[in-house]
Amino acid sequence: MSDPVPPNSSSKSSSVDSASPPSSLPPAPKTPLEQSPSERRIETALWNSRFLVMLAVVPSLLGSLTLFIVGTLDILKVVGDVLRYYLIDSSQDIHDTLVPDIIIAVDVYLIAIVLLIFGLGIYRLFVSRIDQAEARYPKHPFNVGSLDQLKDKIARVVILAVIIEFFRAVVDIRFTTPLEAIYLALSVLALAAAIYLMSLGHKDE
Repeated sequence: MSDPVPPNSSSKSSSVDSASPPSSLPPAPKTPLEQSPSERRIETALWNSRFLVMLAVVPSLLGSLTLFIVGTLDILKVVGDVLRYYLIDSSQDIHDTLVPDIIIAVDVYLIAIVLLIFGLGIYRLFVSRIDQAEARYPKHPFNVGSLDQLKDKIARVVILAVIIEFFRAVVDIRFTTPLEAIYLALSVLALAAAIYLMSLGHKDE
């Protein structure tokens, strides 16, 4: 005859198992007092190496500033040409170049925004969070949580820049055959389909 099993033995074992920490969790990081001096110096240097991304952040911001200035000067030049045409001398027609020049300026602005988002996104991911942007505007484009999210935001602006460039090319096209018009219609249809598919991935935003 076998000995009876105590009724609380299973509950005790289960409670012991639940109380024991799971083995899959990573070990807790060492405190500075638990590290050796050499280990502490090496890890401090490795952690401070994140500031190397400033070599990409600062030039990106300078490039963005340069492009914003270039785009603004292009727009001011267009405004000056329009005023000259309507107020001083209308001998040189500006209608053929007016829209392409403005489209080029908008394209320059979009590339400047790409550099701005890239520079500040890299800064937030590797150096420090931008507290003012997170406190005031939680959904600001500068608030990126991962490299994939940064890539996604940059890709959206780049696609918009490509659309603007496509529009500029379309403005300059002079059709000679009906087949070229069909090709243009198919290109516009493919572009609209791409924009629709892209919007499906960001429906909840």
